[in-house]
Amino acid sequence: MLFNSYVFLFAFLPVVLVVWWALRPPTLRLTFLALASYFFYGWWNWHFVPLLIASTSVDFVSGHMISRSDDPRRRKIVLATALSINLAFLGYFKYAGFFVDSVDGIGSWFGAGEAIPALHVVLPIGISFYTFNSMSYTIDIYRRLVEPARNFLHYAAFVSLFPHLIAGPIVRYSDIDQQLRALEPRLTSKLASSGLFFFCCGLVKKLVIADELAPHVSNLFGNHAHLHLMTGWAAALGYSLQLYFDFSGYSDMAVGLAFLLGFRFPQNFNSPYQSVNISDFWRRWHMSLSFWLRDYLFIPLGGSRGSRAATLRNLFITMFLGGLWHGAAWTFVVWGLIHGAYLVIHNLARGAGLTPRSPIVGRAITYVCVVAAFVVFRAPTLSVAGDVLGAMAGLRGLGTLHDLRVSAGSAFLLEVLGLLVFVNVVPNTWQIKLEPRFRHGLAIGFAAGFAVLLLAQPSPFIYFQF
Repeated sequence: MLFNSYVFLFAFLPVVLVVWWALRPPTLRLTFLALASYFFYGWWNWHFVPLLIASTSVDFVSGHMISRSDDPRRRKIVLATALSINLAFLGYFKYAGFFVDSVDGIGSWFGAGEAIPALHVVLPIGISFYTFNSMSYTIDIYRRLVEPARNFLHYAAFVSLFPHLIAGPIVRYSDIDQQLRALEPRLTSKLASSGLFFFCCGLVKKLVIADELAPHVSNLFGNHAHLHLMTGWAAALGYSLQLYFDFSGYSDMAVGLAFLLGFRFPQNFNSPYQSVNISDFWRRWHMSLSFWLRDYLFIPLGGSRGSRAATLRNLFITMFLGGLWHGAAWTFVVWGLIHGAYLVIHNLARGAGLTPRSPIVGRAITYVCVVAAFVVFRAPTLSVAGDVLGAMAGLRGLGTLHDLRVSAGSAFLLEVLGLLVFVNVVPNTWQIKLEPRFRHGLAIGFAAGFAVLLLAQPSPFIYFQF
């Protein structure tokens, strides 16, 4: 079920909110919330609801086993078993087909005989997100950072909570543990206003901006073999903005829905295109994933505690695996490697005192690097990415303004220019402090109503595929 669909906006969400706030016993409320979330997930394909429940059960049982044991060896075995099961689920459903295709490709390259039959596995939506949620829970219990969930219902409600279930943010159990133990008794005006504000902002970002950019970006990437300098940059800049407003829009809507249910989620975006270097970018972009990779991958690898070479190695490995997390395709692997190289180069440049002193120069360099990498992220194949990047480098000529207007459209170009200014000067959703004024409510309501009018055929959020 999509947040940006009629069935969610005018059926599922109103019913859930009315029943949730009408119920009183906490156990009954959490039971309803978990069931509603499973229904939300099963709307896409109910066959994968048992997989979600199985993943939840593994970590719930493992968490209690780890918590009750003082034997270091037993604790490690249980943790390793839980992580292995989670990674096995993720590996089979997300990467098995990719692995077989890659082996076939390598075999064909070396002239091997009969190919391995193609493996077509349906990717359960949101599996990367809820797997990371579950894994962090078990690891945090092992590290004695959190207490295990009071009962299975509490934990199931946390994992399946529909605002973050499909595409994040990656909410840790420590973020929401106390909120589940002490549910908000009623929907206050502050919760309602914050929830509606975030949700409406996200709805506008998705429907009015991201979805309006999408067909132009698709057209430009579809014409990758004929792009020149200007149209190549139009494609790359357009996609960087489409992705930003699509995913930050989803994150805002998730935060807003959480407020409407009485929960508070962590921030996931902090004006990432205002970053002054690539490290700053990863502290601002998809923050919940960045911090997850830092705490559960980079630091366990050794972090920055060892030599400079070890630190650079750990950065590179972390970004490689972060790229692979995004999808089972070589484009995502290469995208992760590119960002790993960026972080290594920045670390070396900073150590040598070669980083730009001007924040404006730093912003410009960082954004150009991020945009170039996003071309690989967006392209269906590395060959297509090479065509677009080659055009951006001027290898196919400069082109003309007439060609640019014909290929991209004047309205699209003006929108891109306007949005580039917007993301650099306008405060992000978390920075806006609205007073409860009638004119503010009217403006937000009007913007949301306009967005809903554009809701002809709901389009999935980009991060649904991950």
